[in-house]
Amino acid sequence: THPRALLETGGSSVRTAASSRARVAAMGYAGYAPGNKVAESLTPLQQALRSLPLETAQETLDLIDKLTRNVVRNPTEEKFRTVKLTNPKIAAAVEAAPTMVDAMQEMGWVPDGENLVLPPNVRLAHEVHVVGIIDAKDHYKKEAENERRRQVRASKDVDADKDELRKRMELDRKEREAQGPVTQGSVAKKLGDGPNIMRAGDIGIGKSSGG
Repeated sequence: THPRALLETGGSSVRTAASSRARVAAMGYAGYAPGNKVAESLTPLQQALRSLPLETAQETLDLIDKLTRNVVRNPTEEKFRTVKLTNPKIAAAVEAAPTMVDAMQEMGWVPDGENLVLPPNVRLAHEVHVVGIIDAKDHYKKEAENERRRQVRASKDVDADKDELRKRMELDRKEREAQGPVTQGSVAKKLGDGPNIMRAGDIGIGKSSGG
């Protein structure tokens, strides 16, 4: 069962979420059942950086990486501690990956009108934030490769289905050929002027009395 911390209060069991999460993290589970144990639990920053769309993740992380390194190298430079969301490049990146703002807020950036600003008491560290971004890039590289493999497998499955359909069609064709041509008796005959056809004129209908 999932690890739980229970607190007995007045005869009822009350689960304390904070204690439960702490025990889960300590045991190496990331919110999964024991059968799905992962190597290590993700930090909130790692989770945020991995929430980007796969299609634009690398470009978005490159941009966050640049903004982060600017602050790490120039921690007191005010111009690097403000990101204008109206900047065309920033706006395009946010439009393509809205969770980019969430990731930056997890790093310590806070909204201020049309900007994101880094408060004076927030310090971005290379060993935490830059390394976290690098880790996220590696994650997305693996995900992109996995997606490519999935697409290749899906394409092969489609080709296999097409090949199976062609084989069935060929088998049907050979079976029809093996049955030979359609016999004369199975051909529908057109009613015509054969000897068994009696016309109205044969019994005097429609003929004049003088004829």
